[in-house]
Amino acid sequence: MQIMNNYFRARASMVYMMTNNEVMNQIIAFYKDMNGLLTFMASYPTYGKGTGTKEVSTALRNDGIDPLQSQGSLTLSSDGRFLFAVNAGSNSISSFMVTENGRLIFADVEPSGGAQPNSIGVFGNLLYVSNVGDAANHFASNISGFYIEENGHLLPIPGSNRSLSTINAQPAQVLFTPNGSKIIIPELTTNYLSIFNVNKNGTVTGPMINESNGNMPFGSYFLSSGLLLVTEVGSNALSSYSLSNNGILHVISGSIPTGQKATCWVTASKNERFAYATNTFSGTITIYRISGSGALTVAGHNSSTPAGTPTGLPMNIEVSQDGRYLYTLNGNQGTVSVFNIQDDGSLVRLQVAAWTNFPYFGSQGLAVL
Repeated sequence: MQIMNNYFRARASMVYMMTNNEVMNQIIAFYKDMNGLLTFMASYPTYGKGTGTKEVSTALRNDGIDPLQSQGSLTLSSDGRFLFAVNAGSNSISSFMVTENGRLIFADVEPSGGAQPNSIGVFGNLLYVSNVGDAANHFASNISGFYIEENGHLLPIPGSNRSLSTINAQPAQVLFTPNGSKIIIPELTTNYLSIFNVNKNGTVTGPMINESNGNMPFGSYFLSSGLLLVTEVGSNALSSYSLSNNGILHVISGSIPTGQKATCWVTASKNERFAYATNTFSGTITIYRISGSGALTVAGHNSSTPAGTPTGLPMNIEVSQDGRYLYTLNGNQGTVSVFNIQDDGSLVRLQVAAWTNFPYFGSQGLAVL
């Protein structure tokens, strides 16, 4: 698998979110200043359609929150050159080139290789997208691969389309291992974690099927050490795993509960000592300590929005490149909450940033540059 050359990091610090609008999906760009605070900069059409508040399936409650039922619907390349978005309402994915000032240049829109794409994973010049399927095809779910060309265009990889553990296993994320040798897919409706081996030509083989420690695995995140974190929305918990070369997962901490509701998305601090999981229906973020062995313990909780203001329901969550700030998208508002990460992993809220004066339902996807 060829890796792109001439990597560069855009000079501007940015936060991007996705509207998932059913008429025309858009990317909302915020400029991030040196103190982590956000200012709305611009919006960019994806030339595809989202689902609005319509859920991609009935796996989770139909309330207009978390319509794509996934982590990774908006994804940056590791070098910051490209941004990728799913258009679940038009069965396509869009790509943008990221300029040095953080503005976006539309590059391409391509069929996703299935129905209702909901997550994108990227490693080097390789992109894989998960498709939920739909009622018309009995929710035939799959993943499909693309090469990322130097101009941001997406080239479908012949023979890359693969089914999950069953024909109707709903994917919640596409996640590459840190070395790019494998892809993990948490399956929301089967309680499996399916792992595919990545071949040199960009195709995949598998899956190797692992049982999730808890119910309804959802968001996942790899530390640089290879430790895997997986949220469980059915168990309202977080588990940690090690991964062997043969694709077998071994539980380290099994289903450590948040004590909150709808634990779905997860990320980690840059020093990898702390994990952060959003509890959407509690309006909170749970902080976990990560030991040297990968064991998890709960360290506390923070509300996404201030007391006395409309409660924001946090979803997608990301940490800034410098490790100083944490950002979460409030799906019932279309706002982004900003936190300063303290040395002990605790969070200090700085801002709730908005791009519109009205609450916006249906938004999903967050990417931090």
